[in-house]
Amino acid sequence: MESAQMDLYQQMIRIRLFEKEVERRMKAGYIHGTTHLCNGQEAIAVGVCSLLEKGDTITSTHRGHGHSLAFGASMDKMMAELFGKVTGYCKGKGGSMHIADVSGGNLGANGVVGGGIPIAVGAALTAKMTKTDHVAICFFGDGATNEGSFHESLNLAAIWDLPVVFICENNAYGMSSPIEKMARIKHLSTRAASYGFPGITIDGNDVREVQQATRTAIERAREGKGPTLLEAKTYRYKGHSRSDKELYRSEQEVQAHKRNDPITRYKQLLRKEKNIIETEFNDIQKMVQAEVDAAVRFAINSEDPALSTLLEDVYA
Repeated sequence: MESAQMDLYQQMIRIRLFEKEVERRMKAGYIHGTTHLCNGQEAIAVGVCSLLEKGDTITSTHRGHGHSLAFGASMDKMMAELFGKVTGYCKGKGGSMHIADVSGGNLGANGVVGGGIPIAVGAALTAKMTKTDHVAICFFGDGATNEGSFHESLNLAAIWDLPVVFICENNAYGMSSPIEKMARIKHLSTRAASYGFPGITIDGNDVREVQQATRTAIERAREGKGPTLLEAKTYRYKGHSRSDKELYRSEQEVQAHKRNDPITRYKQLLRKEKNIIETEFNDIQKMVQAEVDAAVRFAINSEDPALSTLLEDVYA
């Protein structure tokens, strides 16, 4: 059990250090285009994906690095994709918002807000029609709950009792818009009631609470009882994207939320309940940093796509 609990901590550290390195390399000019960092939201991806089995699928968002890593993606191939190299998951052509590994069950991050929700419903329909007990996990942000794709997908999943768990990562803002100005309900999870299935709001910065709620939802899905909507409340520390001047919030607000950091909270819990000493945490930090450094070397040493491949993989 302690090994499994420490693994949760290590997975959150992997996401945090990966994102920090991505930000550094982006500023240094190694990564082009834009990227959306998930610093502060690690407990959701790790808590959910720790419960998945072979054959289960996920769909992700434009802020999807953490989902991919928690689901088992290669850090080397992810970094190479961000660097635009042929060794990346999409041969360097997808970039930050389109990490995908369909053969491994990762049906892809998506640059379109709410774009992954109907894809997850399709995967869940496949699981039901092929009579497997596989589950589709669908990550999306609070802003996506106002999209038509959200409402249409939830209704379809409900009437067909599809094995899908909808995970709303409510990080308080859709770009620069506070969610309380975009919806008149206190909890976005209550929208599930409109479609006749459970909706629950949880603390997205508590990895164990995320696990507990997700376990119940997955069991319900595998038993053929249909979908669940989990609203995981969290907060992103970085701007929406690299061009965000963050004029809509104060530094004091950000620092206040950092006092509720999911990694720090879980570290304190492990110290108290399992008597884990600082040396063990430091060893994990060093091991993960070495993995991140190796991923950067792999990306830098990988080849760029040849110009002759420009039109390959564009059309199905």
